[in-house]
Amino acid sequence: MNNKNLISIFTLLFFFSCKIQAQGFDKNAKDSLMLYNKMLSEKQMHQDLKILLAINEKANSGLYQYHSKKQIDSIYNTTIKSIKKPMSTTDFYKIMLHLADYEGSAHNYTIPDLDLINFLNRQKSFFPYPLIYVNGQIIFDGQSSDIPPGSRIRSINGINDAQLMRSFYKYYTADGYNITQKKSASVNKSFGINYLLEYGLCNEFIIEYNSPKSESLEKKILPAVTLKQREANIKNRFSAPVTDLIDYKKQSPYSFRVLNPATGLLNLRWFGMAYGSDDPKFEPYVQFLDSVFTELDKNKVSNLIIDVRNNPGGSDPNFEQPVMYLTDKPFKENVKATITFDPHFLPFENYFWGVSTSQRMDSVSKKMGKEYLKDVYPVFKNNISLQNQKYNPVYYPKSPGFKGNVYLLINENVASAASHFASLVKAYVQNVTIVGVETVGGYYRHNGHSPLVYELPNSKIKTQFSIVNLVQDAPKKDNQPEGHGIMPDYEVWPSLDDFFQHKDTQMEFILKRIR
Repeated sequence: MNNKNLISIFTLLFFFSCKIQAQGFDKNAKDSLMLYNKMLSEKQMHQDLKILLAINEKANSGLYQYHSKKQIDSIYNTTIKSIKKPMSTTDFYKIMLHLADYEGSAHNYTIPDLDLINFLNRQKSFFPYPLIYVNGQIIFDGQSSDIPPGSRIRSINGINDAQLMRSFYKYYTADGYNITQKKSASVNKSFGINYLLEYGLCNEFIIEYNSPKSESLEKKILPAVTLKQREANIKNRFSAPVTDLIDYKKQSPYSFRVLNPATGLLNLRWFGMAYGSDDPKFEPYVQFLDSVFTELDKNKVSNLIIDVRNNPGGSDPNFEQPVMYLTDKPFKENVKATITFDPHFLPFENYFWGVSTSQRMDSVSKKMGKEYLKDVYPVFKNNISLQNQKYNPVYYPKSPGFKGNVYLLINENVASAASHFASLVKAYVQNVTIVGVETVGGYYRHNGHSPLVYELPNSKIKTQFSIVNLVQDAPKKDNQPEGHGIMPDYEVWPSLDDFFQHKDTQMEFILKRIR
């Protein structure tokens, strides 16, 4: 018998052992998968999906942004009809992921009951090492004696790399139709809890891979680890000298440095440094920006790189502030913002959970939330409530304005307020060159601002969406198609050669153009 057949038989035995571990828990155990991943009846799932559609129709202003009512009704009806037998909560959860993803909003989020998530996080079933997406491939990013860094992963537990990546697309929603974040997140973000939700619990992982610059297929069996061990290995990943520099959790929300007499670098890692203009942290941020542009003007710096890669978003009016130094035209956050229900009456309040999936909202906070919505969206007419224009001020150019060359660095993880910032830069800054990868957040519009979370009665799965539909202050651009994120002038993905040399491919591209 040849090695290929041996591997196939071993893989089948391994899958059988995974299935035993995932399904063979004592039903009476106090802490078992059977307890948390309960079976749902056909009737229960049908009811949850009908409630989910009703909630979305009433409260979700972005439901029909990219698909017609007929299309939305069709996908729900087809899904309901396809459920003809009992199903585990995790299998039903995957169905709900497809529905949330189909809608086309980066602010959609779906999560199973927290007891199930907490149970999975307690298991010694995690993939041990970090992986990274490079050139459409799964690349080993760990530093260990098991597999060399930079190796291409061909399969895990008998599932090939292309199929693995595709299976995780549904976990990552995007504005419109773009899939850039899905591609990288299917590797960079998927081999923690999402792998357990998608493929169940396993004691070990069979890895088939090619070592760097090798075509021969090798095999390694890695034991599963705890979440704590996995997180320690992630900190020690091979790519850390580059990837840590654009990690908003590890870097300051904003920083500036002079690269050379002709070039400055403004890093904007997160726009959540202040919750609004009355936050004590807002004024230091404004003063910081003023000092940066004063320095640029004083020293006659001709090139400014603005790096917002991996910026997940944040709050008004943080993201508008830098734009005022980059344009000579006034602008607004949006030209129209609406919700689709009367803010005096919260839709389907009996299923309402809160504004975060991690904590249920109490009655006092709920009352305050309603008062806020009534203030911001005061008049309900013709099935919409328009935004009070006092919350949509005009932003005017600030002095000293930057007149040199602007280079905006974006990537597939730029979302929400950060993609809105990039949209304003593309719309209102004349001398800008955008480099990187299409953002996950939209250029023309998005649903944002106020998230609502509902818990479905039978599955206890929570669905989150933002209720405000915003038409952004984004003029039509020939190179900016509808239903997409901010498109770069030069699409640049990280390269494998630069991975080995610890070089930042996208930054190097800009510096080379400047030189």
